[in-house]
Amino acid sequence: MTSDPSKPPQHHLQQHLLYISGGARSGKSCYAEQRALALPGPRSYIATCPILDAEMEARIAIHRKQRAGLGWHTLEEPVDLCGALNATRSSSVVLVDCVTLWINNLLYADATEELDEAWMEVTTLDVIEAARSTERTVIFVSNELGMGIVPANPLSRRYRDLVGRCNQTLAAHADEAVFMVSGLPLSLK
Repeated sequence: MTSDPSKPPQHHLQQHLLYISGGARSGKSCYAEQRALALPGPRSYIATCPILDAEMEARIAIHRKQRAGLGWHTLEEPVDLCGALNATRSSSVVLVDCVTLWINNLLYADATEELDEAWMEVTTLDVIEAARSTERTVIFVSNELGMGIVPANPLSRRYRDLVGRCNQTLAAHADEAVFMVSGLPLSLK
């Protein structure tokens, strides 16, 4: 008997790591929030996007308003993802949105350090360890950047490579992986 991919499995008070990827505006965040809201217990939302300009500030305000009254505890943390995961240990469900912005922030937090794929893998494993530090569901949202053209400059290529390494590491260690296409979830594992 096969399971219906449109009906996500229920995970209550156990350790579960869900990785959701897809292209820009593919429905990743909406799907992740629906999955999180379907689970019982206190929920935390780790937002990694810093306010960089007026347009981004307006977007963040819309997201905050959409979450208001839905029982979310929001923690805005652009760089220290392990610290944010440890700070939300009492939540039954934690949504991290999004991994690609977190990596962007890491690159700009220390532009002098040569962050490479080996470093990214170790850092991602640290994040996974923090996510699995207690019985809860942790949902990671990330963009799939590897389906486009090769970026034109070295920094953009390095960013793409770091995101790719992080995504591969998260997906390999996740209990469940979903790829979003045009608002529809495709179960990868």
